[in-house]
Amino acid sequence: MVGRARTLRPAPDGPPSPHRSRPPVARVAAWGLAVAIPLAFLVVFFAWPVLTLVGKGFVADGHLDLSGFGDVFSTPRTWRIIGLTLGQAVLGTVLSVGLGVPGAYVLFRCRWPGRGLVRALVTVPFVLPTVVVGVAFRSLLVEGGPLGFLHLDGTFTAIVLALVFFNYSVVVRTVGGLWARLDPRAEQAARALGASSWRAFRTVTLPALAPAIASAASIVFLFCATAFGVVLVLGGLRFGTIETEIWIQTTQFLDLRTASVLSVVQLVVVAVVLLVASRTRARRERALSLGSDRASDRRLRLWGRGPDGTRSVVGGDLVPFAVTVAVGVVLLATPLVNLLVRSLHVDGAWSLGNYRALGSTGDRGALSVTVWDATWNSVRIALVATVIALVVGGLVALVVSRRPRRRAGRRAVATLDSLFMLPLGVSAVTVGFGFLVTLDKPLGLPVDLRTSGLLVPIAQAVVAVPLVVRTVLPVLRAIDPRLREAASTLGAAPGRVLRTVDVPFAARSVGLAVGFAFAASLGEFGATSFLARPDAATLPVAIFDLIGRPGQGNYGMALAASCVLAALTAVVMLAAEQLRGERDGGEL
Repeated sequence: MVGRARTLRPAPDGPPSPHRSRPPVARVAAWGLAVAIPLAFLVVFFAWPVLTLVGKGFVADGHLDLSGFGDVFSTPRTWRIIGLTLGQAVLGTVLSVGLGVPGAYVLFRCRWPGRGLVRALVTVPFVLPTVVVGVAFRSLLVEGGPLGFLHLDGTFTAIVLALVFFNYSVVVRTVGGLWARLDPRAEQAARALGASSWRAFRTVTLPALAPAIASAASIVFLFCATAFGVVLVLGGLRFGTIETEIWIQTTQFLDLRTASVLSVVQLVVVAVVLLVASRTRARRERALSLGSDRASDRRLRLWGRGPDGTRSVVGGDLVPFAVTVAVGVVLLATPLVNLLVRSLHVDGAWSLGNYRALGSTGDRGALSVTVWDATWNSVRIALVATVIALVVGGLVALVVSRRPRRRAGRRAVATLDSLFMLPLGVSAVTVGFGFLVTLDKPLGLPVDLRTSGLLVPIAQAVVAVPLVVRTVLPVLRAIDPRLREAASTLGAAPGRVLRTVDVPFAARSVGLAVGFAFAASLGEFGATSFLARPDAATLPVAIFDLIGRPGQGNYGMALAASCVLAALTAVVMLAAEQLRGERDGGEL
C-alpha cells in the first residue's frame, strides 16, 4: 500500500487542480447519498413492514391498546420462553466463539494443502435449511441412531449443539477474514523480546482481533436467539423460544396481540445486544497494520521446540489443529455424512432413486414444481438478492468505517451500524407477514410487489445486508487513516483515495461477503416460506414441503434435495475463496 501511495504526486504549480477546487458541498452530498440509499432501503423494506404488523397487534377498535403487555407477562410460560431463548443464545454464542477462534487460526492463518476447500465446506452448515438440520440431528440422536447412546434426543443440549453447528462458520470467517490480514511482525517482535507464544497471542493478537470477535459474537447471539426450525424440530413445545412462540401465535391462533408483544421483547433483546457489541468494538478498535493474505500466512507446525530442542506442544499448532479437526469431524461432518448416507438408501438398500425422483413433483403431487426447477429459482433469486445486499451493505460498511472527530458524528455512525443489524434479530414471521400487509403498492408506486418477482430477493437481501456489513467492516476499520491522509496530501481526490486505499484492502473481504450473501440467500427459509409463490418455490421451501408430506418417497427426496443444496453451497463458497484471492502484498 505504501508503494501505491508513493505514486500519487502533488499537483504541479499553476492553475488549481479541479479536484482541489471542488466545493466541499459535493463531498458532503456524496456521503449523504451513501447514507440515504441504505436508510431508505431499511425503512421501506424492514422498518415499515415490521412496525405496521406489530402496530396491528396494539390497535383494538381503532384505539391504542397496550394491555397485551400485562396479559402476556403475567403468565409463567412467557418468562420460561424468554429464559430458554436467552439461555440457548448465550451458550450457543460462547461455544461458537470458543471453538471458532481456533478454527479461524487454522483455516486462515496457517498454510496447508486443501485449505480453500475446507473453508468452503465449513460454511455449508450455515446455509442449510433449519428444518433439515433439525431432522439430520434428530436422526443421529434418536434411539437406534448412530449417537442414540448419548440420550440427547429432545434435550436442550441437542438444540445448543445444532446452533453451534450453524454458527461455527460465522465466527471462523468473520474472525479469520481479519486475522488473515494482520501483519505478523508485531507478534514476532513480542516473541523476540521473550514473550511466550500464548502471551504474545493474549497481549498482541487477541486485542487486534477483539472487534472482529465482538462482531461475530453479536451475529451468533442474534442467530441463536431467533432460531426457528432447529428449535421446532428438536425441542418442540417443551423448549419453545420467542421465535417459535411468535410463529405459533400468528399462524395457529391468529393472536397478533401476543405475537406483537413478543416481537417487541425480541427487538429489545436485539437492541441491548447491539449496544453492548457496539461499545465493546468501540473500546477495542484501532488502526492495524494489514498485509496480504500470503504475506501473513505461516506454515502449519503441529509441534514447537522446547529449550533443549525437543518437540513440545507449546509454540506449536497442535492444540488449535486438534480442536478444529474434532469440531469438523464430530460436529460438522457427522450430520452431513448421515444426511448423505440416508439420501442414498431406499428401502434399506443403496440406490440413487431419491435423486432420480428430483425431476418429479413427489408422491401425490407434493410440489407444484420439480426440485430442479426450485433449485434454479433459488439460484436466480439469490443472484438478485446478493447484488442488492452488496450495494446496500457495501455503502453501510464504507460509511460506518469512518471515524468522525466530533462526538455527534461518532454516535451517528454507531447508530447506523446498529440499525442495520436489526434484521438479524427480528422474527422472519414478522418480516414475511409485514411484507404481505404493506408492500402492495409501496409509496404509491403503480407496482404490486406482492405479485412481482422482486419481493423474495428483497426479503433475502434484508437478511443478507448485515452479513455483508459484518464481513467487510472489520477490514475497513482496521485501515490506518494516515494512509488516506497521506494520499489526500499528495493531491488525490476523495474518489481516488477510495479507489487506491479502501478498495484494494477491502476487495478480498468483498469476495467473502459475496459468497456469504449468496449462500445465505440460497438457504433462507423463514421469510421466503411466506412470500414465495407455489409456482416459484425455492429449494428450502420445497424441502420443507417434502418433509411435511406423508410418504417415504417424499422424505427421501427431501434428504436428496438437502444434499443438492449443500453441494451447491460448497461450490459457491469455493468460488468465493477464488474470488477472494491470495495475492502478494506488492500488488496492493
